[in-house]
Formats: sequence, C-alpha cells, structure tokens
Amino acid sequence: MATHVITGAGSGIGAAVARRLHARGDDLVLHARDAGRAKELAAEFPGARTLVGDLADPDKLSWAFSHQSLPDRVDCLLHIAGVVDLGPVGELTPKTWRHQLNVNLISPAELTRHFLPQLRATRGHVVFVNSGAGLRANADWSAYAASKHGLKALARALRDEEHGNGVRVTSVYPGRTASPMQAKVHQQEGKEYDAAQWIDAESVATTIVMAIDLPRDAEVNDLTVRPGR
Repeated sequence: MATHVITGAGSGIGAAVARRLHARGDDLVLHARDAGRAKELAAEFPGARTLVGDLADPDKLSWAFSHQSLPDRVDCLLHIAGVVDLGPVGELTPKTWRHQLNVNLISPAELTRHFLPQLRATRGHVVFVNSGAGLRANADWSAYAASKHGLKALARALRDEEHGNGVRVTSVYPGRTASPMQAKVHQQEGKEYDAAQWIDAESVATTIVMAIDLPRDAEVNDLTVRPGR
C-alpha cells in the first residue's frame, strides 16, 4: 500500500486526487492549514492521517511538524494547494506578493525538504500541480505567474538533483479547471463563472494518478492539460 502526502485535499483538484487514492485503499496523509480543517479532512477521508501547518507561513512549518508525527514512509508527495490574487503590477502590495510566493513556491520547497529522506528511501515521486500561468504570464497575473514559474524551476532542479536517488518528479500544468479557486478568479476578473466551460477536476486527477502509477521504466516530466471544449 502506497503512502501519499497531499496538500490542497480540501477542494478542487486536490480533493479529486484524494478521493481516487482513498477509494483504492492507499494510505493518505492530508495537509491542513489548522486543526479545524484537519478535523474536517479526517471526517471526509476515514482512516487518513492529517498534518497541520500553515503554508502561508513557511518559516514556521518546521516548528509545526516538530510537534507532530511525520510518516515513516512516503511514496508520493503531491503539491496541489495554491492561492491566487490578481492585479496589475502597479497595484500589488508586498503582502500580496509574499502570500502567493509563500503558499505556491516556498512552502512546497520546504515540504519537499522535510520529506526527501522518506522519498529517497522509497524511490518515490514528487508531483507539483502547477498552472498554465507557470508557462506564460498575462496582464494582472504577475505575482501568481511568478510563483508558478518559480515552481517550474524548483521541479526541474529537484529532478536533476534527485534522479540518481530514483526520485521521480512531475509537473502538471492544468488549464482553467472548475474549482472554488476558478470561481474566485472569475470574480476578480469581473466575469460570470460557468463551471461547465472549464476542465473538470476529475479529469486533471486522472492525469495525475496516471503519472504516479506509471511503471518504473518511465517518468512523466511535464504534463499540460488543456480544456477540450
């Protein structure tokens, strides 16, 4: 039975991936930002363990984890949590920049650092759920795109560093996906949100599970998922 550490399991793509892996009996360790959210996740996914730490404050993750039991075995670390706040460069504050960089880039690096020993031992897999914004940057998307471009660089460096240890690294770049985050983006853009226009989170989950289930003789490095409509 494989053990997966998942961030962002509370909604959207993360919840879809967690449901798939939970349904087939895999062992889940679900990250939560606080104890209340951890309790909700534990109720939603019976048998899953939880790990509490605020991704918005990566400097305190080590302290938070030191007061909890980390899993001895980790086969796959899935970075799916993310935040987005749109706005032109001329109006974005340092606080807005830091929040997106902390959650979308620095905390994934810090979580990876904590779990690398276990991943090396299992010759495991790190999955970064990136974004189309990690491949290009459009007007009003500077801070989010910068965090996701950085996540792409993190994944590529990690892949080169850990290849000799047998750790596989995959970046997934979904296009606009129906989720609470997408609803927020539409609100910020002043547009009407219609979930039916965008990729279903279950479709993205299918591609992620495919990548982690791939036999050891192959590795998916970069996977782009675009709306089919």
